[in-house]
Amino acid sequence: MPDAASALLAQGRRAGRAIAALSGTALVALAMPAQAEAGPCERQRLAGADFVVCTVDPARADLRLFWQDDAGTAYRRFSALADDVARGGQSLVFAMNAGMYAKDFSPIGLYVQAGRQLQPLNTRVVNGTPAQVPNFYKQPNGVFFLDDAGAGVLTSEAYAQRRPRARFATQSGPMLVIDGKLHPAFIEGSTDRTRRNGVGVCDDGQVRFVISDAGINFHDFARVFRDELRCPNALFLDGGRGAGLYAPDLQRDDRSWHGGYGPMVGVVAAP
Repeated sequence: MPDAASALLAQGRRAGRAIAALSGTALVALAMPAQAEAGPCERQRLAGADFVVCTVDPARADLRLFWQDDAGTAYRRFSALADDVARGGQSLVFAMNAGMYAKDFSPIGLYVQAGRQLQPLNTRVVNGTPAQVPNFYKQPNGVFFLDDAGAGVLTSEAYAQRRPRARFATQSGPMLVIDGKLHPAFIEGSTDRTRRNGVGVCDDGQVRFVISDAGINFHDFARVFRDELRCPNALFLDGGRGAGLYAPDLQRDDRSWHGGYGPMVGVVAAP
């Protein structure tokens, strides 16, 4: 039956063309390079303002604090830290300033690195109006730390009472959010606006490091952690010229106008 034979031949040709097309698609897919894994930092618009939010799982990521190299010299710049990490055969995935520091770039509060306490808990009290008291001393201030259970943010008083066996810890201030409540000194609508960065430990167990793109007051910054990111405890790290971010994926390698940073926090990984 010639008509039936012709129909079968046509079907065979169509099937052949379909297979060839699929094969070509597969070859193109195989030729495309695999996408690199995205870094932990992303730009986000929260509560009407722009931020970079770096999300870290403390159970999986190699999150550390840094201050000095093996010679005892403060890194001061993210690029210097990245170079030192690279010499050790790893890469610096992201970094951020991690607390306030003195003119010699030493932390002004508690600092623990690799289980060694290099600076003690600062319990000094400075009296005065909120405007007169430096940010670090606005009580309560607090501690961000990493221990075998994960990450935490506690007031300095609670940290002293609990005495966690921290592998890494840095003290700063003021606290932004304490057990779901904003710091009592914060004023809604305050005109004290500057770039700020901080860290929160959130309901999902993730650690979120946040830096604002523009000026923001303490009240609004704290609400970003509590209301937008669901972090019941969060700590201010620094502001203005002292806030900085290293995020190669976002082409960020900030420099401090103070001549450098003191303590830094970052994630390292195999290259």
